[in-house]
Amino acid sequence: MAISKLNDRIQLIDGFDLGLEHRTGSYVIMEQQLTIIETGPSPSVEHVKQGLNELGISLDEVRYIIVTHIHLDHAGGAGLLLQDCPNATLIVHPKGARHLADPSRLIAGARAVYGDQFDDLFNPIVPVPEQRIDIKTEGDRLQIGPDCTLEFWDTPGHAKHHFGILDPVSNGFFAGDTAGIRYAQLIEDGIDFYLPSTSPNQFDPEAMKASIERMQRQQLDVLYFGHFGAAHNPDAALEQVLEWLELFVEEGAAAYQNKESADQLAKRLLAPVMAQLAEKGAKQPHRVMPYIEMDLQVSAQGLLDYFRKQN
Repeated sequence: MAISKLNDRIQLIDGFDLGLEHRTGSYVIMEQQLTIIETGPSPSVEHVKQGLNELGISLDEVRYIIVTHIHLDHAGGAGLLLQDCPNATLIVHPKGARHLADPSRLIAGARAVYGDQFDDLFNPIVPVPEQRIDIKTEGDRLQIGPDCTLEFWDTPGHAKHHFGILDPVSNGFFAGDTAGIRYAQLIEDGIDFYLPSTSPNQFDPEAMKASIERMQRQQLDVLYFGHFGAAHNPDAALEQVLEWLELFVEEGAAAYQNKESADQLAKRLLAPVMAQLAEKGAKQPHRVMPYIEMDLQVSAQGLLDYFRKQN
């Protein structure tokens, strides 16, 4: 079981999403009202429960489960985990709540993308009872401890049903996917590397840029990524994501104009990524390649989908 202690209050449990370590994590905030941020997909729930057990936390102690957005790699396991957490309430963006109560459209969309792999990656997707859902949106707050009141920000760009959560105690922000992806696999080489996540079908570059710039203005001390872990240099991380976002959009526009496929665009994007990793001195880039290649494939699909909608 992989558990990382990030500070005195926050632990990170690796959910081994897609069978990969350091892919998607669940954050445990150990306040008076014990709170989990992100469940991962249903196959990750067993890892989350094992992690809680190792931390000495019983499932009936969990008070809040928060999902930054309803993509299945972040929220697919919400219903399954809630079944075993009798005192927990699920907190979700208003545009995502109905899809967790009735996940039929989520399931259909994911089946269309993943085909025969769907069951292994995501099943079972359990509906969340409406009475156990609490909606939070821009400016809403949630007190989880005597000295900790979380603040919710609407953070579109990656998805319209996305919020981020400001933790005032650590001056940290749970960014989900809006601020991109942190490649923890490169940390052993001393490389902090981040890419935007421009997946379909609600990617909006201007909204993403505005959300990231808002995070920059907050002068955060730490940024908690859905994929994966905590960055203690948030300004540099966010600036890196903005630079890549500009390049992703430029390459996406060119690929759309040339009628290229998502595979062709992913290869366009991979070339500068590999060049920068070489420049940074990555010693074992093969360790991170399955993650990067997968992410670029999905981001390429989102970029082309965005340009199709603009034309």
